[in-house]
Amino acid sequence: MTRHEIYVEDTILGDMREIYRESIIKAVVAVLDHEKIYYACEISVEITDNAAIQQLNKDFRGKDSITDVLSFPMMEVNPETGAMMLGDVVISAERAMEQSEEINQSFNQELMFLTVHSILHLLGYDHELSEEADLTMRKKQREIMDLIEE
Repeated sequence: MTRHEIYVEDTILGDMREIYRESIIKAVVAVLDHEKIYYACEISVEITDNAAIQQLNKDFRGKDSITDVLSFPMMEVNPETGAMMLGDVVISAERAMEQSEEINQSFNQELMFLTVHSILHLLGYDHELSEEADLTMRKKQREIMDLIEE
């Protein structure tokens, strides 16, 4: 199996940091395995708050609003390691907590779902292109979440 570098940064998860970090890594690996990404790659996941993600959303997407997750695809080779840099993911822990309460699931499950969703974006899936693209992405998300929860 090819080695993937998955960097998880956060300043707000507190005592549960390691459990959530392991869940995020598990979700990333599940997507890469499901999508048969066997080459070495690098992914960065940052967990932040609503204010920070709102600023990123405004700066990079022109939308002055809070969102749950942002994906920044790169698809460039790291000249130092030869690994494919797939991109960066930023997740709002605050929004993830709100959403988990709204749909009555654990924060950890919501964090993994948002990770799966965003890694699929890094791999080129975009649910906003068409109804068919949305259905394809939803199907993949379900399949991957089912694998994670087994």
